[in-house]
Amino acid sequence: MLHAKGPLLTIDLTDRTATRTDIDDLLSETIGGRATATHLAHDRIPFDADPFGPANRAYLSTGPLQHARMSFTGRMNMTALSPLTDGLCSSNAGGYLSRNFADTGVSVVELVGESDDLLAVHVRDDGVTFEAVPELAGALVPAVSDYAEEHHDLGPENCVAIGPAGENLVRFASVMTFDSRAFGRGGFGAVLGSKNVKLVTFEGDSRPDVDVPADAAGEIHRDAATAEDSMKRQGTAGGTEFINDNFSLPTHYFEDYEFEHAADIGGNAVEEKKYKKAACSQCAFACKLPTRDEGTGFETEGPEFETIYSFGSSQGVGDLLDVMKANELCDQYGMDTISAGVTVAAYLKREGAFGNADLAQEVTEQIARREGVGDLLAEGVHRAHDDLGVDDMTMKGMEFAAHDGRVLHGLGLQYAVSNRGGDHLYGEMMGLTYGGVIEAEGTTDKVETLIEQENYCAFRDSGIVCAFSGQYIDPEDFEALFDTDYADLLDVGAGVIERERHFNNHRGYDRADDELPYDLPGIDTALTEYYDARQWNDDGTVPEPRFDSGAAQASADD
Repeated sequence: MLHAKGPLLTIDLTDRTATRTDIDDLLSETIGGRATATHLAHDRIPFDADPFGPANRAYLSTGPLQHARMSFTGRMNMTALSPLTDGLCSSNAGGYLSRNFADTGVSVVELVGESDDLLAVHVRDDGVTFEAVPELAGALVPAVSDYAEEHHDLGPENCVAIGPAGENLVRFASVMTFDSRAFGRGGFGAVLGSKNVKLVTFEGDSRPDVDVPADAAGEIHRDAATAEDSMKRQGTAGGTEFINDNFSLPTHYFEDYEFEHAADIGGNAVEEKKYKKAACSQCAFACKLPTRDEGTGFETEGPEFETIYSFGSSQGVGDLLDVMKANELCDQYGMDTISAGVTVAAYLKREGAFGNADLAQEVTEQIARREGVGDLLAEGVHRAHDDLGVDDMTMKGMEFAAHDGRVLHGLGLQYAVSNRGGDHLYGEMMGLTYGGVIEAEGTTDKVETLIEQENYCAFRDSGIVCAFSGQYIDPEDFEALFDTDYADLLDVGAGVIERERHFNNHRGYDRADDELPYDLPGIDTALTEYYDARQWNDDGTVPEPRFDSGAAQASADD
């Protein structure tokens, strides 16, 4: 089976040391990316670790396809114990980092411990250096990139960085790369902030030799280059009106199911402001959205559909320029646009201020700096909803994505069992519903489909392949790329799901945490069926004997 190559690089921020460990046997079983990082995190992060404590570990990992000249492969994985969900979590970012990361010669970087000083960590193929950067305290993400370029002749494509939100431990702070691409969900920016890491750079000329089948990769690349696809013009924003008109676009913090100004902030409106093409590394699909408002000259990258929902319909804001400004604020301060926007929407609900874009942007900056009401909102909806007097519309502490499980019942089931919580990409049941493959209503007979989808997404995040590749890479293509049966790849994905669940079980998660904040037909029966199919216990826990051979877990106090 094709897999990533290169050692694990463990960087101890407390002792300022770096150690390389051969993990080829693990890579051969787990491919790379999310699967490899999840295995390591499960075995090496103590079950009782504090997400903001030195025992938490942050993993950056790449897969074998980052060694190919192929579309849909400009991706990186990040895994850690999430400050938002309090469980094991992975996130995925595009841009141009992955090839520079691979050039260092390693497959996984592990950050452990914490620094007394604000640090830039420089990872090269010939070693790791540590640089105190007190002058970057409070710096916005573009300023961090400017520093890397001025002092180290490295561009934003060589960097991961955090903004003020990460330094201030905002629970949904993101880790940014290429200034506008985010490891968004889960609050990993706050994990780096807790470790006092402002910047990590990657540079080298030692990329391992991974023999990706050229014929399969070339065909996929040609299809991506020649396809007539609306995503090339409108990105994910292109689905806004279709979803609003035919399913649900959550509006006014889940009070309403459709937004009367959807067309004003949707795909056509975004396309009108798109002023050039943009892509991720090696990708001919080029679906990114550099946009400019000609009247003001304001520029950003996006907004994508999720931001159109979180800072648009969810807040009752119907002016695309306002959504663009909020998008840019989140990129500069380093915050997940979904969680940030939905949390601000909850505040606007309390204030009776839906549609007040100026207030929304003001509060967004307050969150990043933990000033005023922003200090409360920086905790996220789950921890703030009582004080706000609003319903807790989250799953496992994570704010819901734009796709509405109250209408898309298969997705609602996915949200319920997802180890990551309210994230749409964990199983992507919404795409099957929008495409008419499964009915929107009901949970009956959807468990088997959900399990396959979860396993597919997990191995895809290990490859690593972009989520937008679905129409261009089928099971036969995956078999050709990875030189194994598709069933073997699904087994790798299943192992990811099970390790995440087992880790979270040891942090107290069980069936009670799979209860949605709204009613869903047949959900109790579907949960039991799901656990049975996964061969888990009826309380939603993984049987302990599955991991008897795993590494012994230390306490965070050891």
